[in-house]
Amino acid sequence: MAQEMAHEKVIARYSALARAALDGASVVDCSAEEFAQGGFGTVGYEDTSQLPDGALRASLGCGNPVAVAELRAGESVLDLGSGGGIDVLLSARRVGPYGKVYGLDASPDMVELARRNAREAGAGNTEFLHGSIEAVPLPERAVDVVISNCVINLSSDKAAVLAEAYRVLKPGGRFGVSDVVSDTALDDERRAAAERRIGCVAGSLTVQKYRDLLLAAGFVGASITKTADHGDGVHSAIIQARKPAISPGLEIRPMRDADAGQVLAIYQAGLDTGQASFETVAPGWDAFLAGKLARPRYVAVDTETGGDGEVVGWVAAAPVSARPVYAGVVEHSLYVHPACQAHGIGRALLTAFIAACQDAGIWTIQTGIFPENLASLSLHQALGFRVVGTRERIGRHHGLWRDVLLLERRTGP
Repeated sequence: MAQEMAHEKVIARYSALARAALDGASVVDCSAEEFAQGGFGTVGYEDTSQLPDGALRASLGCGNPVAVAELRAGESVLDLGSGGGIDVLLSARRVGPYGKVYGLDASPDMVELARRNAREAGAGNTEFLHGSIEAVPLPERAVDVVISNCVINLSSDKAAVLAEAYRVLKPGGRFGVSDVVSDTALDDERRAAAERRIGCVAGSLTVQKYRDLLLAAGFVGASITKTADHGDGVHSAIIQARKPAISPGLEIRPMRDADAGQVLAIYQAGLDTGQASFETVAPGWDAFLAGKLARPRYVAVDTETGGDGEVVGWVAAAPVSARPVYAGVVEHSLYVHPACQAHGIGRALLTAFIAACQDAGIWTIQTGIFPENLASLSLHQALGFRVVGTRERIGRHHGLWRDVLLLERRTGP
């Protein structure tokens, strides 16, 4: 109920600003002094020529996500919380006539304003949608890039926003937004003071919490670059990340409980080869989860099978020790369905896993591989793992004493 009330309050606030802009007024959502000095509105844009005056008057962002999104001709883009449409119109220029830019806003008045501005600009490659950024009205894998400008901080369910951004991005797609962040969690007094000045900090995340939510959603390669200091530990920032890349028809996403049966079946198929592990029987799901870190943990799915997709591979990791000094050292497991091997799935999963480990502060990834498992050994070495030793005749497997090669990859200092 509280989230719904907060959501309605935000919609009412920005709808009123949109109506003012429709009537020809220039609007701000914080103090005029902070708006001018803090880099809000059109200050961060290099070229706003030929944009409708209405789009400029209603610009309420805290940066220029278009400048960091590296948009290319022909790409499709989604702007979360598109307001009067300035970032949609600038993106439409970048992607050209064969590209497409969607603007999404929860305020029907903002959608009306943006559509009017797009008509005036002659931007035929744009489409404005009325809806929530927590439930984007687009199908899976619909766009190449997601942008946003000082809007995600307004949401009371940012995990849902980032999960939706991940869902609608194509594999390899990019996430580039301007937003407001804080160095540490704000107490009520500091939050109120910042809110009076810049208007949009009430729901700002700390930098670390933003990173954690990006990782939980499945993103890799996250970076948060502060761009303006608003006092009280509050900053405007550029947040960038990407969805892991993989071959067409496939997708990498976080592992879910609903994947249990397929994950364990692939695990068992790998064990049955006799080349994957000393284990011979896959554990139950509860035991599997108990032995693995919650993140990063990915599956690769065949998106052409419908629903959530058929799982064709997975990667996960276990801590090597409970001692604090080893907090950033993990041992990973990588399994691919036997009918889907030699298609680059293992490489894509391991590449995503390595990037996610870097984001999570993991500094060493290690694994053990039987010397006879040449495919796994070759893959790991190609992605930067090195053999650091051999444990000779370390265990009996199907009645035979076997060696294990120890490999590791440093992701940190």
